[in-house]
Amino acid sequence: MKIYLTAIIETQPEFLAEVKSVLENMVVETRKESACLQYDLHQSIENENTFIFYEIWANQSGLDEHNKQPYIQEFIELGNKLASPPSIYLSKKL
Repeated sequence: MKIYLTAIIETQPEFLAEVKSVLENMVVETRKESACLQYDLHQSIENENTFIFYEIWANQSGLDEHNKQPYIQEFIELGNKLASPPSIYLSKKL
């Protein structure tokens, strides 16, 4: 079963450039993963500190493997540079 994921990330303004760089690297690396069907990063027009990922994964095991990758760990290490923990929404297509 495909997994549809939306993630909303809010960065602290003083770390915008650093966080954006890490997120853009995640896009480049993640698109190389075989279970990744779609991985798009968006930046809010209304608030440049808000980023939205829209992802489609072939299956849960592919998503689980994705979360173990070093570029995801690099994102996790940003921790206190984010304004709040990321909001993650897993869904299925109706």
